Amino acid sequence: MRPGVISYRGTRLALAGPRRRLEVPIGAVTLLLGFGRPVRISGLERPGRAGPDTPGRPPVSLVSVLSGLGTTPVLGEHDGHMAGIEVLLMPWAAFTLFGTALHELADRTLDPDALGVRPDPGRWASVAELADALGALPSWSARFHLLDEVFARWSATGPPPSARTVRAWGELVRSRGTAPVGRLAEEVGWSVRQLENRFREQIGIGPKAAARVLRLQRARGMLAAGHGQAETAAACGYYDQAHLSGEFKALTGCTPRQFTRARHAASAPAADRLAGQPTSLVLPAGAGPAAPSALFSKTGGRR
Repeated sequence: MRPGVISYRGTRLALAGPRRRLEVPIGAVTLLLGFGRPVRISGLERPGRAGPDTPGRPPVSLVSVLSGLGTTPVLGEHDGHMAGIEVLLMPWAAFTLFGTALHELADRTLDPDALGVRPDPGRWASVAELADALGALPSWSARFHLLDEVFARWSATGPPPSARTVRAWGELVRSRGTAPVGRLAEEVGWSVRQLENRFREQIGIGPKAAARVLRLQRARGMLAAGHGQAETAAACGYYDQAHLSGEFKALTGCTPRQFTRARHAASAPAADRLAGQPTSLVLPAGAGPAAPSALFSKTGGRR
């Protein structure tokens, strides 16, 4: 299924207490197939230009979770016990597997059964039943093998993505979000408007928004590796350090310094969703309301 399926990751946690994580936007669609315990997911309040923070996404409690591309961070919480398989997908592959326009998933977190996907009517009538079947298998390798079979069936019957969309997305990923949208459109033989429409349908967000996510994804990696903000801004295509800081706060809810300090101050390491990429922060379970200022004043990330 590669390159459409980026990774499978099996998780089984039995911690002493609740866990709370900040998840920042990444260039992938996420499917969590849970084995019984729910996860509570809510959106961070967004800082207004002048005035109080504005509400984020309303909280939902789900066992299995589907999240499309977006430009807003979310908080995930559980009681310390969690088991399931997290699948990361190229957005164009998710378009085929789930058979839905991906703008319906943009900046949303929902139960995958809300899409009406039927994994195999002869065996399971819902994604929830498939998740239960995966949880009942004796090993991770058996679970991954079953997922391979299910995704192969979905892929064979779902709508194929446009080869031009796949090519444009691949170039945007290769350039780490720095390829100009006009050049992408020209290279694949579309107008900018056509490219934007196909991205909304088969990627979930427009090419400019996707470029913001991919640029910041690289910037987080550079900062975590010890590069300075000025060097990172120049390498990742930002006008200057202030531009980097503003984009960082808009997409993650915190400044680069707050994010880096919170990563170092966390009592437990974050299991990042992308290999080698800082995508998550483990936060104190009682970190207060879902506003950036409240979260980072309690994690050592704020002076």
